[in-house]
Amino acid sequence: MLLAVCAVAIYLSCEWFVNAVEWLGRRLDVGKMAVGTILAAFGTALPESVVTLVAVTSGGDTEGKEIGVGAAMGGPLALATIAYGVTGVMLYLKRRRTGVSGALSGALPGAVSGPGTARAALTAPVLESREAVRRLAKDQTWFLPIFVVKVALGLVAFAFKPALGLLFFAAYAAYFWREIRSGADAEDDDEEEELEPLKLQPKAASPATWAVLLQTAATLVVIFFASQLFVHQLDAIGPMLGLSASVTALLLSPIATELPEIMNAVIWVRQGKTELALANISGSMMIQATVPSGLGLLFTSWHFSGALLWAGIVTMAAIAYLLTTLRAGKLTAGRLAASAGLYGVFAVGLVPILA
Repeated sequence: MLLAVCAVAIYLSCEWFVNAVEWLGRRLDVGKMAVGTILAAFGTALPESVVTLVAVTSGGDTEGKEIGVGAAMGGPLALATIAYGVTGVMLYLKRRRTGVSGALSGALPGAVSGPGTARAALTAPVLESREAVRRLAKDQTWFLPIFVVKVALGLVAFAFKPALGLLFFAAYAAYFWREIRSGADAEDDDEEEELEPLKLQPKAASPATWAVLLQTAATLVVIFFASQLFVHQLDAIGPMLGLSASVTALLLSPIATELPEIMNAVIWVRQGKTELALANISGSMMIQATVPSGLGLLFTSWHFSGALLWAGIVTMAAIAYLLTTLRAGKLTAGRLAASAGLYGVFAVGLVPILA
């Protein structure tokens, strides 16, 4: 019952959060895509980063530090597979219900313009413009080399390795600056786009800044505590299902900690804002690849077990798959949904490693 209550609380909080963060983006004038890659991503990735910080700095408990390192590896894996997969499934269902032609006006060459059939919903391009494809590909191009270095550092030991944690913070700072600059320079029509009324002030055409900030902060607090309670319930249910603590931590907990990003994607796809949904996931992945990793390098030995290495390999495979389809101009709802299958590959490969 608590698991179900937490899931509902996270979803409803995310409804209010995405509503507030879009208004916050307009107040800060950061550009449409930066709302997803920076503001929403920072908010939804903050709980996991805090959990990692507490785990790796709370004394000399080896198990706690291992949990922190596991969270730093499990987050990107869940985002690269489950989050992108859920986005593809939701987009397919939406197109089946509303039809493909209306949703893809001005789409890439090869877009389906006929009635919204099941085949059309699966094979029509996910993104409507080449610029959106380029931006998503650029995010993954930033993520992949950083993640490769992150995994490689888990396989070696040398004296100054902890100091390299600072470079991961610097990498995110550079990404943050790029996103803010590109959002400011882009010739978006954000100011012309009509946003839904702020839920705290539903009758105001332009809500007060204090209301936007209050709604953003309050929903983040609810998301944080509901997510933590959700994880604790999974930890309790795992043994009931016959799963060991290590399997629960590596297989179920990452999905729970990334639930806010998944819920945001579901909400934005339902609202017809697929670009924002994908930007939130890619922006969260950049945070997960840098901030928790930097903390892990500074406060732990950052040494990977076979299970953590396997998680890194599957994550890199998922991003390589996404980049290949993006650069070929063939990213469809079906191919995006297929990303979730790689989480199944991870689960199957985990069995002999933990046996």
